[in-house]
Amino acid sequence: MAQHDENVVWHDHPVTREEREQQHGHQGVVLWFTGLSGSGKSTVAGALEQALHRAGVNTYLLDGDNVRHGLCRDLGFSDDDRKENIRRVGEVAKLMVDAGLVVLTAFISPHRAERNMVRDLLAEGQFIEVFVDTPLAVCEARDPKGLYKKARAGELRNFTGIDSVYEAPDAPEIHLDGEQLVTKLAGQLLDLLRHRDIIRS
Repeated sequence: MAQHDENVVWHDHPVTREEREQQHGHQGVVLWFTGLSGSGKSTVAGALEQALHRAGVNTYLLDGDNVRHGLCRDLGFSDDDRKENIRRVGEVAKLMVDAGLVVLTAFISPHRAERNMVRDLLAEGQFIEVFVDTPLAVCEARDPKGLYKKARAGELRNFTGIDSVYEAPDAPEIHLDGEQLVTKLAGQLLDLLRHRDIIRS
C-alpha cells in the first residue's frame, strides 16, 4: 500500500462536521449493508433511503455495481481487488459522513477484515453494520442478475457463496432476516436510527 507523502498534510475546513449536522438536523453515519448477492441489500437500502428522503434526511446510497462503473472501474474480483474496492468506498463514505450525510452502502463485502477496516476509519457510533441474512438457496433462486447461473456453469469465477467465501458478521449492529418484507426491514432500520438519536423524524 502506498505511503503518505510527508508533504501531504490534512487540511481542516472552517465548517465542521458538527456544524453540518446541526444544519441538516441529523447526524452523519454509515449504514454498511452486507450479505450475499441476491440477499436484498440494494433493495432494502433503496427503500430505507426513500423513507429517509421523505423524512427530510440528507442521504447518499453507494451501490456496489455503480462504483465499479467509475471509482473502481479498474478493479476485478480477486481478493486483493475486492479489498481495494472496499477501501476506496470506505474512504468516500468517511468523507460523506464528514459532510453530515446518512450514507448507505450496499456491498457484498465478503470478508470481515475489510468491513472492520472501514469501521476503523470512522469514529465510534458512525459505522452501523447491517447484515441482510438470506439463505444461499433463496439468493440463488432469486438470482436477479443471472450471476448464480453463470457461476454454477463455470462462466463466472470467484463468485461469493459458490467458489469464494462469505464471512458473516460476528456482531452486526442489526441482523435482518432477508426473507421478510422489504417494508418491514426498512422499518426496523428506521427504528434503530431513531433509537440511536441519529435521526429525529
